[in-house]
Amino acid sequence: MSNSSTMLTTRKRILVLSLAYYPLVGGAEIAIKEITDRIRDIDFDMITMRFDKSHLKFEAIDNVHVHRIGWGGNYINKILFVPLAALKAWRLNRKNHYRKFWAMMTYMLFPISIMRLFGNTTPYALTLQDGDPFEHVFRRSHIRVFAPLLRKGIREAEVVQTISNFLADWAKKFGYMKKVEVIPNGVDVDKFQNQESRIRNQDKTILITTSRLVKKNGVGDVIDALRLLPENISFKILGTGPLMSELKMKVKSLNLKSRVNFLGYIPQSEIPNYLHKADIFIRPSLSEGMGSSFVEAMAAGLPVIATPVGGIPDFLFDPDRNKNHHSTGLFVNIHDSKDIARQVARLIKDSKLRETLINNGRRLVREKYDWNLIAGEMKSKVFNNGKF
Repeated sequence: MSNSSTMLTTRKRILVLSLAYYPLVGGAEIAIKEITDRIRDIDFDMITMRFDKSHLKFEAIDNVHVHRIGWGGNYINKILFVPLAALKAWRLNRKNHYRKFWAMMTYMLFPISIMRLFGNTTPYALTLQDGDPFEHVFRRSHIRVFAPLLRKGIREAEVVQTISNFLADWAKKFGYMKKVEVIPNGVDVDKFQNQESRIRNQDKTILITTSRLVKKNGVGDVIDALRLLPENISFKILGTGPLMSELKMKVKSLNLKSRVNFLGYIPQSEIPNYLHKADIFIRPSLSEGMGSSFVEAMAAGLPVIATPVGGIPDFLFDPDRNKNHHSTGLFVNIHDSKDIARQVARLIKDSKLRETLINNGRRLVREKYDWNLIAGEMKSKVFNNGKF
């Protein structure tokens, strides 16, 4: 494969490689869309997997031209995706002469690595967004075999961008020697901001989480904590996942059905409405790459309770643990329902603390996590970085 990336074009053009994209929505997909929507002087193409036969093979989604590969979410499709993505990227590169590839998460280094084996030298940027622990992502047996390829792919990236300092250390573990650009995911501040000043109902307190129902998000620990809290405290869970049945059984066995509401999948556009009707956001995670849901809750004017794991300490500062920062939330210990109950009760009782956390959280989001700011940083530090 020959590299034609040095040819001049009238507009800058980037090829994005992402395992999934809209209508499938997660943190990475939201980040790509919010960033590309705000950068109009660069053309973006994308290669992604066609998880469902109803998904179009090609369509334009705002500023991204999406090319989907495959025949649905079957096992064979997943195996063949990497070589087919490399072939598609090679063909598109011959036609469009991309100035840069953008790999969304480490898995998308594999198609790029295949292309480079055949002589392609198009510079590429890598974004790390992983939320699982390092061991889970890289130390599993079927991944460990390919560790040398991942290590080479990370080392040869023109720029590595991560959404937290926690993930920046991953790149360094794999031998990336240049500066890692830490640029977090953002929030559509106007969309999440509560325009009405809600008066708390002193007789009822609503805890809320927006969480995929998997072990790492610690939803079961909040359910356990409800047993230690007054009956006027309820818990709304937005999200689905493999632990749904198990968590519902837990709620039933603890006789908490009247206090826990599983709302299932809620479209991203509707989440602000639910946050505005709640009192405290809580997710006692076991790991987090960053934790966009926490920042969204801050933008919506909720006090936040979290665990000091992964990228969360980049933006959540506890008044007892981070005395040199303006307080933006409360920390609890991992797998500690008593600590969760204690901090919930503290927020309900201490109105001054609650208002301090709300005000500081909102200010932090406006100053550092607005998508307009994030898109500007991505353009200057990632897309315009290096040979571009």
